[in-house]
Amino acid sequence: MSDEPAVRELRLVVTVDDYDAALHFYRDVLGLPERAAFASEDGRVTILEAGRATLELTDPNHAAFIDEVEVGRRVAGHVRVAFQVDDSVAVTAKLAAAGAEVIAEPTRTPWNSLNSRLAAPGAVQLTLFTELDG
Repeated sequence: MSDEPAVRELRLVVTVDDYDAALHFYRDVLGLPERAAFASEDGRVTILEAGRATLELTDPNHAAFIDEVEVGRRVAGHVRVAFQVDDSVAVTAKLAAAGAEVIAEPTRTPWNSLNSRLAAPGAVQLTLFTELDG
């Protein structure tokens, strides 16, 4: 057995009705760099870099706890995307100005981060989080 990981990349694929608006939101406003883009008569796809990827698995009780901390009630479906950013307050405002719905403003969490929750293009709930010192 090799010490090399079997998985090389985690890719979250989101199908969106308004491709151009979603591309603008995630690439141009949130700032995810474009790795590649492809177009044909069968449609378009753009692959955006999102830093280091992890897969966070949670049971329903902990998912409800996270929602309670970040939003005050259970709101997320079974998939939520979290982005670590340098300033969750500023990025929340920037994304809201670009059309995201702010579900919850940045809130300090028990795990010492500042988290906000937004509804973004593609019917995706986003958590923006900034790790706080100390």
